[in-house]
Amino acid sequence: MLSAFLLPLSHRYPMNAKPKIIVLDDDPTGSQTVHSCLLLMKWDVETLRLGLADESPIFFVLTNTRAMTPEKALETTREVCQNLKLAIAAEQVQDFLVVSRSDSTLRGHYPVETDAIAAELGPFDAHFLTPAFFEGGRITRDSVHYLLVNGVPTPVHETEFAQDSVFGYRHSYLPDYVAEKTEGRIPAEAVQRFLLADIRAGVLDRLMQLHDNQCVAVDAETQEDMNRFATDVLAAASRGKRFLFRSAASLLTALANLPPQPVAPEAMARYVRNGKPGAVIVGSHVKKTTEQLEALLQAPGTAPIEVNVEHLLDAPEQRTDLLHSVLQQVHQVHQAGKTPVIFTSRQELTFNDAQTRLDFGVAVSTLLMDILRGLPADIGFLISKGGITSNDTLSTGLALTTARLLGQILPGVSVVHTPSDHPQFPSLPVVLFPGNVGDRLALASAYQRLSRSL
Repeated sequence: MLSAFLLPLSHRYPMNAKPKIIVLDDDPTGSQTVHSCLLLMKWDVETLRLGLADESPIFFVLTNTRAMTPEKALETTREVCQNLKLAIAAEQVQDFLVVSRSDSTLRGHYPVETDAIAAELGPFDAHFLTPAFFEGGRITRDSVHYLLVNGVPTPVHETEFAQDSVFGYRHSYLPDYVAEKTEGRIPAEAVQRFLLADIRAGVLDRLMQLHDNQCVAVDAETQEDMNRFATDVLAAASRGKRFLFRSAASLLTALANLPPQPVAPEAMARYVRNGKPGAVIVGSHVKKTTEQLEALLQAPGTAPIEVNVEHLLDAPEQRTDLLHSVLQQVHQVHQAGKTPVIFTSRQELTFNDAQTRLDFGVAVSTLLMDILRGLPADIGFLISKGGITSNDTLSTGLALTTARLLGQILPGVSVVHTPSDHPQFPSLPVVLFPGNVGDRLALASAYQRLSRSL
C-alpha cells in the first residue's frame, strides 16, 4: 500500500545538475507545495548533512524563528548558517540556492534573517522578495502584494495580518515595505522591480546584471509566472550568479520542479493507522482558523475540547489541573470512537508588550505539547492547526529530528509520516495545517479525507 512512498526517490525523479535548494523555514508550513523531501527539526552539522545528501533536490530546516524575538531569530539563523557551511564542505556540495521561507502575508523577521544569511553564506548578487502563494490566494501585481478575500484582491496592509502585534507593517507596495522594514537602509527607489510583463518576457539578462545583494521585488499572478522566473534564476545560477530569496512556498514548487506526489491528496486515508479516529490540535488564532474550527466541529465524529488558556495568565499554578482535565476529556472522547478537537480559547487577549505576548505564546504551546504527549497511543492520525503549533508538534511534541514529507492533503496543507520506530506514535500521519490557508470548510475537508477509513 505504501510502496510508492517507500521507493527510492531516484526511481521517481532523477537528480540532475540543478543546485541543491536549502530552505530555512521560519515555521514548518513552507513545504506545503512540494513532497518526498526531508524536514529537519535540528540543525547540527550531521543532521544538515542528511539533508544535503538526500536524493530530493530540496530540504527544509525548520527554525521556527517566527516564534522568537528578533535577537533570538538572529542567533538561530547564524547558528544554522555556520553549521551549513561545515556541512556543505563535508558533503562537497558545489551549487546551492538558499531560501528564507516565510509568511505569504509578509509577517516575519525581515530583514534580520536575510541579513544573517548573507553575512554567513554570502556574498550574494541579489536577494528577492517572492511572497506569492497561489494555493493560499496571495498574488503580487505591480509590486503590490495582495490577498484574495472572497475572490477580491485586497492589499495585505488592509488585512488583519498587517496588524500583527509583533510583525505589523503599513505597506503592501513591496519597495515601501522594504524601506519600512529596513528603516531606510534600503530605500524604496533602490528596490528593483520585476513586473509581470518582465517575468513573462524573461528576466535572464537582468538577473545577470544584479550585484552586491541588490533587493528585487518579484511579481507573480500564476504558478506559470513563478515557473518562468525560476527557469531564468536557474539559468543565471548555472552561469555563476548567487541568489538569496525571501519567499513564500510557490517559488519552491517552481525551483524543485517535482512530479506529482506518490499518493493523491484524496487517498491520504491509506496512511491512517488501523482505521482509528484521530486527534486535532488547534493553536492558531487568526480569523480564518476560527471559522474553520467552527465548520470542523459540525463534522460527524468530532468532539470539542476547549482549553481555556486565559487561566495561564490569571493563575499559572492551575496549569497541572488544566492539563489533567483536558487529557481526561480526550481519552473519554477517544474511547467513544470519536476524534477530539482540542482548541485554545478564542477570546482576544491583550499584552503590555511584544515580549510578554511571545512568552505567553510559549506557555500556551508548552501546554499543548504536554497534551499531545498525553494523547492515546493508538490514534489513527493527528492534525496540527497553526504554523507555530505545527513546528512544536514535530520538534517538541513528537521529538523528531527529521521527517519525510508525504505531500499535500489539500492545496497548501502538508502531511508527514513519523518513523516506524517512533517510541510513542510510530508511522503516524501528521497534517501540518497553516493558520491562514484554505476556505471555511478546509479543515473539515482534511479531517473527512482522513476519516474515510473509519
